[in-house]
Amino acid sequence: MIEAPHYSAAGAKKKSVRLPAALFDGTVNEHVLHRAVVTFLANQRHGTHDTKTRSEVSGGNQKPWRQKGTGRARQGSTRAPHWRHGGIVFGPHPRSYRLGIPKKVRQLAKKSALNARAREQALFVVDALEYEKPKTKTLAELLGKLGVAEKKVLVLTGGAAAAHNVFLSGRNIPRVRVMRFADATAYEILWSDAVVVELPALTGAEADTVAGEEGEANA
Repeated sequence: MIEAPHYSAAGAKKKSVRLPAALFDGTVNEHVLHRAVVTFLANQRHGTHDTKTRSEVSGGNQKPWRQKGTGRARQGSTRAPHWRHGGIVFGPHPRSYRLGIPKKVRQLAKKSALNARAREQALFVVDALEYEKPKTKTLAELLGKLGVAEKKVLVLTGGAAAAHNVFLSGRNIPRVRVMRFADATAYEILWSDAVVVELPALTGAEADTVAGEEGEANA
């Protein structure tokens, strides 16, 4: 059983908490992590790059000089690729870089990323962050007490109504990302140096994982 440091919402140290076995089994599949990261980065590309071929650049409607008698090499257009301001050969054109990844592989990658951070002692569990209003100072103080204020931090919430206030509190802090636990991908987890997870988020994720496994078994 893997354990992680446990803190209150104010940053007070508490007894270490056991991480759900359904999510944290200590296995880190590097091949799956690599595939998930490559897929994520590829899907961020817009693919809008474009270069003009010789048929798209302006000018070059007539021969620059006659075919014979000038002593120079024959030329048909001033917009040929070897001319200045000519068309581009084999240049990039709009295309889709989108890659697909099976759902189970994506889930395994996220699980592996969480296990990697837990093995590095870089995963912290905190009680529910129930902020009545956005307050950057409060979240910054919490990260300081956890000792991760100078690191890239990913804060994973349980998706409750107060999660929006947590997001607003963290968006002005450099190198801090706040998102729902369910929305986090392997890339975001690997991007961070430290992961701060709300305790209710882990409980809900464990229940969803068990329910999913039971559904597959009954199918």
